[in-house]
Amino acid sequence: MTQINNPFDELDYRIIQELRRDARASASEIARAVGAHERTVRKRIDRLVALEAIRLTAVVNPRPFGYTTAADIFLDVDPAHEEEVIQALLQRPEISYLAYGQGNRDISIEARFQGSDALHDFLRHTLLALPGVKVTGYALVPRVLRNIDEWMPAAEDFQRVNEEASQRGNESVNQQGSGSGDQ
Repeated sequence: MTQINNPFDELDYRIIQELRRDARASASEIARAVGAHERTVRKRIDRLVALEAIRLTAVVNPRPFGYTTAADIFLDVDPAHEEEVIQALLQRPEISYLAYGQGNRDISIEARFQGSDALHDFLRHTLLALPGVKVTGYALVPRVLRNIDEWMPAAEDFQRVNEEASQRGNESVNQQGSGSGDQ
């Protein structure tokens, strides 16, 4: 897990908002939009990337490639085969999301297909060919309303991070000051 030493602030929020509007915008365009210097914006973007707060990447829309069927699929995986199964699933191009589920044997996946026949084959043949895998359920996803690339923390989260960091800084200063003069 990434340790965040530098809190995020309103400028970070506004920069991220501009990048979400147009990920190809130049630092100078973003600087004009947020009212900051271009160099500051460049450093902030580099910092956000380094802290893994954002990733600058192309997001592929599956529809133009014919992937019109999506499904959430729930698996029960024998722990003896878990690592082998995960590695096999990570290699499957259909899978857009892979995560552990609530139970100690559960794995959740989201996958995209070029039609219901491909989904059927994946459920009945591809997954069941993996050792120790049982399909416990699935749900067709007729339309994704918001995807992970569209998610954004609330603006208040940026302020809250600043306030928490300030409080930690004040507590640290108070602790340092209180122990030095009372001997």
